[in-house]
Amino acid sequence: MGTYEIGLIIISIALLGTVVLPRLLEHRPLSFPMIYVVLGSLLFSLIPGAPALDPIANSSLTERLTELVIIISLMGAGLKLDRPFSLQTWTATWRLVVVALPLTAGSVAVLAWGVLGLLPATAILLGAVIAPTDPVLASGIEAGAPLTEFEEEQDPRYEWGTVRFALTSEAGFNDGLAFPLTNLAIVIAGAAFVRPEVWIVDWLLVDVFYKIGVGIVLGYLIGQLMARFLFRLPTSGSIADMMVNERDVMAGVEALATTLLAYGITEQLHGYGFIAVFIAALTLRHSEWEHDYYVELHDFAVLVERLLMATVLLLFGGAIAGGLLSPLTWLEGAIGVLCIFVIRPATGIISYLGTAASWPERAVIAFFGIRGVGSFYYLSHALAESSFHEAELVIAAEELWAFVGFVVLASIIVHGITASPVMAALDKRQQEEG
Repeated sequence: MGTYEIGLIIISIALLGTVVLPRLLEHRPLSFPMIYVVLGSLLFSLIPGAPALDPIANSSLTERLTELVIIISLMGAGLKLDRPFSLQTWTATWRLVVVALPLTAGSVAVLAWGVLGLLPATAILLGAVIAPTDPVLASGIEAGAPLTEFEEEQDPRYEWGTVRFALTSEAGFNDGLAFPLTNLAIVIAGAAFVRPEVWIVDWLLVDVFYKIGVGIVLGYLIGQLMARFLFRLPTSGSIADMMVNERDVMAGVEALATTLLAYGITEQLHGYGFIAVFIAALTLRHSEWEHDYYVELHDFAVLVERLLMATVLLLFGGAIAGGLLSPLTWLEGAIGVLCIFVIRPATGIISYLGTAASWPERAVIAFFGIRGVGSFYYLSHALAESSFHEAELVIAAEELWAFVGFVVLASIIVHGITASPVMAALDKRQQEEG
């Protein structure tokens, strides 16, 4: 059996699973990602002639495929959020992004440097890769589709909001805000002959202020542009109204167009495309709050995301079957377990100290910092940079992939099993209190 035929089998399973699995797994201690990783591992183990999957040898494909699924997921995440955007009403998000993200990255980096003996640049990279909560694999704990929590989220007194809002908004922002940390590792890896005061200033001005600023500004402008295109063109009826009324088969495709436009333009201007996509989604969502067409936009984005996610997870399972985790040592495995059960929960709790959030809410938000496809993207992106082609780091690449693969696999299993029962219990508690 050839590689082409195997690819067709993988695509067919991905398509079927996106239709059937969400319904079958609802309210069960299993998740969509868990099933696909297992299926991928079985397929690549049992099908004769299945190729060995190596994310290092296929780094360009790995980077682009994970990049695509992340940006589609960021659009879906932004469209889910019914809460008006402001510094005050999004306090829950800022605390996770400003406190939990850097604390998680720093803790992992210190352990990687002090315990695993990695070079400083590699240790910082590992911290940046592991830190973000992933928007792709968080479907079991995310906010619902647009308008499902509209009245609750519109209440200006609702400062802390739901667990789902906090985790969805965190995942939307921190997948872009982990980029400066990744770029810091890249800069340090190539700065052996550059004075620290030079590269630090350059990193702050370019990788922090300029690229984040460009992402925010372009995301807002493109979101406004698409909102006017959809809802305010001077025609006999807006495009959104026509699509809803006529039940057009292409309804919602504008979500994909907005995603690709925001990401492509921002990356061309050397900004952070991840941030631009999420800001564009939020801006688009704020245009016509109660329009039914947001459901179409969201559903189309989720459909594309599921197809791409299924493909990535099947390939991840195949990589595991091909020996991705073989270089993992028991010490690395122990640190990986710490990341899931200690480091992220601790930094999440710290970020909510002194707030009005209840302790059950804090505990759930802190625990469900899901690691996922974003970690694969950042690692493949960084290792493709010339500064990481030094001999020591090339040798460490397999070890890094084993560690990150283990953390993501552990997160998929642990959070996949616990998400449904924990969220159901939390919802029940909140209903009883309300």
